[in-house]
Amino acid sequence: LRETLSAAVERRSHGNNSGAFLSGGLDSSTVAGYMSKITREPVPTYTIGFDAEGYDETEFAKIASDHFGTRSVVKVLGPQDVFEAIPRIAAAYDEPFGNSSAIPTYYCAKRAREDGIQTLLAGDGGDELFAGNERYAKQMRFELYAGLPAAIRQGLERICRIMPAVDTLGVLKKISSFIRKAEIPLPERMESYNFLHQRDIAEIFDPEFLRGIDRDAPLAHLRKYFDKVESASKLNRMLYLDWKRTLADNDLRKVNEMCKLAGVKVAYPMLDDDLVDLSLRIPGKLKLKRGKLRYFYKFALKDFLPERILNKSKHGFGLPFGVWIRTHRELQNFAYTQVSNLKDRGIFKGSFLDRSIQLHRDDHAAYYGELIWILMMLETWLAHHHDPN
Repeated sequence: LRETLSAAVERRSHGNNSGAFLSGGLDSSTVAGYMSKITREPVPTYTIGFDAEGYDETEFAKIASDHFGTRSVVKVLGPQDVFEAIPRIAAAYDEPFGNSSAIPTYYCAKRAREDGIQTLLAGDGGDELFAGNERYAKQMRFELYAGLPAAIRQGLERICRIMPAVDTLGVLKKISSFIRKAEIPLPERMESYNFLHQRDIAEIFDPEFLRGIDRDAPLAHLRKYFDKVESASKLNRMLYLDWKRTLADNDLRKVNEMCKLAGVKVAYPMLDDDLVDLSLRIPGKLKLKRGKLRYFYKFALKDFLPERILNKSKHGFGLPFGVWIRTHRELQNFAYTQVSNLKDRGIFKGSFLDRSIQLHRDDHAAYYGELIWILMMLETWLAHHHDPN
């Protein structure tokens, strides 16, 4: 693995005109580390920080930078930076794009271009090759339960039905919720945490809009790819699905377009053909072992990456948008106005849009902030691409 990683990074490094994204996670640290072993000069690495408690991870980027001797460039973003970038980012895509981490990706790439960097190396792909997302471990726990003898499962279900009154700590309620989710097959179960799957869509979308769409199409799309490799293990089928969805439809579109907007090229050593082939030869039980994500990968790189990075929880360039729009008046006004403007599109019910704003104001700012972001970017994109000037 280490030899293949080194060769993949070397093939995509271009001397003094190359740099790397560095979030302080496993993959960006790996890429920056191997670049540092290849080049003679300190590698320029670009990191985004946030002026918001609980979101800033520049500490881990600094650990990686110090460990490998990179030339660290850190830009700390605030709500005004987000406000200024939203129209440009929405306009850059040829379809509505709702991943809020496009903002930090853009500012990283923009700063690199200002420094004369021509190519940035990104770490995207490692989680989908080597089982690094928490949802994989969570889904495998459901699969373990489904593999229990029927008598045990039926006994647990009976207890949850007849003893709710004595469940003062809510333990049975959690078990019952787990059991209900376990009964949903893969890949549909992966979407059980999706906001749209937790609500009646008739309460979200305009009735006329619903009559014109295939409600089952999104899940059918997942099933198409999940079933395409039905001879593989459940874990590898989830990984393959994420190659088609998380990578192809999300992460790579995000990074490609933001680098293009900033004027730099981007390369992905973690998606090198040889590395992909190697990942396919690693047994699933070594990729995810006893609930430990990326077990084989971390074992292979334990003497290369700093221990704190090997053991850190996954995060990386998450945007505190939901927190900021509660306090930054200009950004809040823009976001709420764009959400309200969607009422004229014939897509959503006005009551749903009003409720979304209310939930963000009064409930969980971060969680509902993502919903506000997606709605805001949809309206901003539609206004730019379809409305008359």
